[in-house]
Amino acid sequence: MSGKSIFKKGLILLLLFALTGVFIIFNKGPGSPVMGEESYEELRVFAEALSLVQKNYVEKVDTKDLIYGAIKGMLSDLDPHTTFMTPDMYREMQVDTKGEFGGLGIQISIRDKKLVVIAPIEDTPAWRAGIKAGDYIYKIDGESTKDMTLSDAVKKLRGPKGTKVTLTIIREGEEKPIDITIIRDIIRLKSVKHKMLEDHIGYVKILQFQERTGEDLRKALKDLDEHGMESFILDLRNNPGGLLRVAVEVSEQFLKKGKLIVSVKGRHNEKEEYISSSSSAREDLPMVVLVNEGSASASEIVAGALQDWHRAVILGTQTFGKGSVQTVYSLSDGSGLRLTTAKYYTPKGRSIQNTGITPDIIVKPYVTHEEKVQKVIREKDLKRHLENDTLLKKQKKENKSIKEEGKPKEENQSKVEKEEKGEDIQLQRAIDLLKGWEIFKSILKPEEVQKT
Repeated sequence: MSGKSIFKKGLILLLLFALTGVFIIFNKGPGSPVMGEESYEELRVFAEALSLVQKNYVEKVDTKDLIYGAIKGMLSDLDPHTTFMTPDMYREMQVDTKGEFGGLGIQISIRDKKLVVIAPIEDTPAWRAGIKAGDYIYKIDGESTKDMTLSDAVKKLRGPKGTKVTLTIIREGEEKPIDITIIRDIIRLKSVKHKMLEDHIGYVKILQFQERTGEDLRKALKDLDEHGMESFILDLRNNPGGLLRVAVEVSEQFLKKGKLIVSVKGRHNEKEEYISSSSSAREDLPMVVLVNEGSASASEIVAGALQDWHRAVILGTQTFGKGSVQTVYSLSDGSGLRLTTAKYYTPKGRSIQNTGITPDIIVKPYVTHEEKVQKVIREKDLKRHLENDTLLKKQKKENKSIKEEGKPKEENQSKVEKEEKGEDIQLQRAIDLLKGWEIFKSILKPEEVQKT
């Protein structure tokens, strides 16, 4: 198997693990357990089994490992987004949602059993120190990285702002290893990227819904306004989701005050509604939202709200279809539990669980032959996924016809591959759509239309 294929498979797995969904809140913990007599009886059986393993198993086993394994086994019968996190995994998840940590500012990976720099993040300590993509990190503070796991390497590289770490680098073209001492700083991961495109079209890509994403989007829109933005593209492709409240913050920047963005229903049918409270929503901008099969959870909340209110044209391919909400609970030993606690619904009451958002305009991207043979995985393909409780037979039939109507003919698809290889076809279609929008507005101005 080629290195490229291995990397692609690893990336697919990484994206699947990233599809952790929307969190309502980080809960401090369950408090004192409340259980009935029946639960205590079942726990007695568990305690007996645990005792037998501890006393009689052929090799000595760690009790914590047994307990963690039991928790994982218990959750394995629930939906695929309910998971147990060890203390290390829980800390990493918190860093991921917060979007900042003390460190160097490099993306690293294990390649051919070596710790390699994928790329330094611009304007970070590592970038200023001259770390380059492809550098092999041979030692960290004098300790060899041979057989070091990626998790262990991350622990050693991260640390409080102002502390030092020395990397021994082996670089192609250099005869000897290079020692580079770097002072750690606060690294802020950017979840929002923006730029101006042709014909005064603003473009924003949201990579993930982190704590600062809403504010970063406001700043991006302000900057685009200053550069003459007249229409707008919001790119949510391959965005796995993130924080629920941030999905609301993003949506209300385009929906006027008082509009329903999303509603959430829990186990006992209690309903919570999230309403736009913004008094400065950008309703003036013609807008296209780009989505694909990697757009999940919070991304689908935003796309669904803008679609239901006819605020934007949704363009791309069917989204992932994750319509459940997770609450994260911290446990007493620093571990965490991500538990599915509710389902969410679009303003029109649609559940997108297993179905996803169907774009208003379906545009498939250019794909290579190798990518063609890889099956696209969505929520409905995951084991133990929750069912869609609002999808009636009639809706199933309608969704099927929409998909079939939007599916390009094979001859057209092959033509796209030949003529537009390497081009971001979906983005170009969005640009063309907004250009056409402006042309039609100028053609159909009421004062210029005369009766004959």
